[in-house]
Amino acid sequence: MANVAVVGAQWGDEGKGKIVDWLSLGADVVVRFQGGHNAGHTLVIDGVTYKLALLPSGIVRPGKLSVIGNGVVVDPHFLIGEIERLRGQGVAITPENLKVAENAPLILSLHRELDAHREEASGGTKIGTTKRGIGPAYEDKVGRRSIRVVDLAEPGTLDDKIARVLAHHNPLRRGLGLPEVTVASLREELLAVAPKILPFMDAVWSLLDARRRAGDRILFEGAQGVLLDVDHGTYPYVTSSNTVAASAASGSGLGSGAIGYVLGIAKAYTTRVGGGPFPTELLDEIGELIGDRGHEFGTNTGRRRRCGWFDAVLTRQAVKTSGINGLALTKLDILDGFHEIKICTHYMLDGQRIDRLPASQAAQARVQPGYESFPGWQESTSGARSWADLPAQAIKYVRRIEELIEAPVALLSTSPERDDTILVHNPFQD
Repeated sequence: MANVAVVGAQWGDEGKGKIVDWLSLGADVVVRFQGGHNAGHTLVIDGVTYKLALLPSGIVRPGKLSVIGNGVVVDPHFLIGEIERLRGQGVAITPENLKVAENAPLILSLHRELDAHREEASGGTKIGTTKRGIGPAYEDKVGRRSIRVVDLAEPGTLDDKIARVLAHHNPLRRGLGLPEVTVASLREELLAVAPKILPFMDAVWSLLDARRRAGDRILFEGAQGVLLDVDHGTYPYVTSSNTVAASAASGSGLGSGAIGYVLGIAKAYTTRVGGGPFPTELLDEIGELIGDRGHEFGTNTGRRRRCGWFDAVLTRQAVKTSGINGLALTKLDILDGFHEIKICTHYMLDGQRIDRLPASQAAQARVQPGYESFPGWQESTSGARSWADLPAQAIKYVRRIEELIEAPVALLSTSPERDDTILVHNPFQD
């Protein structure tokens, strides 16, 4: 049995929540390994909608262990609120089925304030951050001044650690015209959340190693998408963490050899939230129609997503940089009824054909998509659970995507419902 890492193969919002939930039926442990509460997942199970951001999708499944790894930046206030909200929906969340890495960095209120101030003051170069403190928290992690979950268990050492954080932030806040933060106020903030967070704390790397050795199947759940990776994405319009599958190892404490299969998730079209390049974006009624049909609004932010045709160039690039073994294609049903459907097969840059998105920000802004057109299908694919339920043109469309991205489609999702999924290949049986 292979342990499976799930990553978004576009700019996020690909439908990872449903796929992770579907796969969690065959998993024993579900691990979040990067990002924070800036990545929302919507699950629909037996007609009940669950909206998650920080908690792993497996938390709604009885008998599964959910883990928040060290690669995640944890907003303790948000985590407490999300736990209480899901408990209100009847989901059992206890220290027995949820573990938080002791070495995970905390998002503090000063991180949220700094994030919001930067985004609002950035003029014409807005990155599209969710203003939830993710970037500043990762900056402190790299700067070796983070306050981590385990520090909540050592109140006697907090003042020195807080002073180290504020030695960086207070001069920055003065320069931005923000009020300084006192040691006492930050200590009070931390001590207030400690009793509700510490029961979930564990040495996650050791726990996961033991579960792996015992033969448990582990599902690694990524946030955002590969095209938002801080190294391999459309920089600077990216998130603040590595979203590629390799982060499943570093963000959980397990060696890379523990990951047996990488499943990429992609919509049958392309969407993006916030700023940055989007070669296939449709600024017309077709783009509007796709967005309306697909209910393309952010789970957490409510922001409308930009929509466009499927970009095989970028998805193929994600396949390469993340080592994707197979693709889960979602929202095929949103394309039902179109007379013509297009796939971007290449770009043109300054009169030359290219088969990748260049790293240069200026060049990214100049690329033009090259399309291949397909006849659409008029029959409904919504709720299909086998290839036999799909129109012939829909099957041709999926097969052409496989050829262009150089990876097979392992799963095909045809509605938000968990069971409306066509299984081509089970990643856990690789």
